[in-house]
Amino acid sequence: MVCLAVFPLQRANAQAAINKEVQFIVPASAGAALDLVARKLQELLLAKKLVNDMIVLNKPGASSQVALNVLDQHPGDPHYLMTLATSIVNNNYLGNIKASYKDYTPIAMLLDGYVGVLVRADSPFKTAQELVAHLKKNPGDLNIAIAATLGNDVHVGVAKPLMRAGVDISRLTFVPFKSSGESITNLIGGNVDVVGATTPTIIPALQTGKVRLLVIGSPERLHGVLRDTPTWKELGIDVVTSSPQGVLAPKGLTPAQIKFWESALRQVSETKDWRDFLERNQWAPHFLDAQETAAMLGAETQSVQEVLGKLKVRKPQAGN
Repeated sequence: MVCLAVFPLQRANAQAAINKEVQFIVPASAGAALDLVARKLQELLLAKKLVNDMIVLNKPGASSQVALNVLDQHPGDPHYLMTLATSIVNNNYLGNIKASYKDYTPIAMLLDGYVGVLVRADSPFKTAQELVAHLKKNPGDLNIAIAATLGNDVHVGVAKPLMRAGVDISRLTFVPFKSSGESITNLIGGNVDVVGATTPTIIPALQTGKVRLLVIGSPERLHGVLRDTPTWKELGIDVVTSSPQGVLAPKGLTPAQIKFWESALRQVSETKDWRDFLERNQWAPHFLDAQETAAMLGAETQSVQEVLGKLKVRKPQAGN
């Protein structure tokens, strides 16, 4: 009986230490995919009374450094959380930020999003194969819009399958916009030829009837309005282009504090409300605990280097 009481006591102590307003920092603007997830977490954590008070603060800019600065100012404080996207790996490799995920406390991974490739409804490209064939012959001929920074997960999500298909991705023309919504607007307006975006942006864009989705980076076909869209795998290119999201905390959290947040986020991820939210946005549930998340980020570091190296967007390193 004594042993059984230990874990509840540890959890109670951790919860007692998390007794102030929790600030969840989002390195993107309001309404972006990262923001949607943060606000759903806020809603469910409060509804389940896992926290007493929680606010979401949008801190976009400087390749997530503006948001990371908030965590840097509060080491060891479990009242500060931030969206964890694999862009932290990409930005560190590119030299956009000095910090790596190892300088913080990964708490959990929550979901996988997928990157798709869109063209205008009147585009001459009816299939992904036609687009690939054109880019093999004329890699720099088309303007490809992505949001929000070069080298991020959407940029890699478009480039990686094209690279595997034999396109010289170092010669592609990528145009960054502030948001995927802005990318779509410029696609419809004729200012760009192709857009890479994730499902929360793709779904409403398709409903306008003004764009066509050529391919999606999911491991298997999605459903709803995306049910007729082939995957890269179906086209013989063995690539999944995911855009995962999770939660990051400042460095220096105690094991009990990490366990508290792991448990709270796991409870949220198991609710019907959360599952329905993912379903609406065509996101896939993918819960990883802190240890598994750190391992995934380590693997991601190795994976992105090949693509980012060929895209030639890395900043020159000191002494080179």
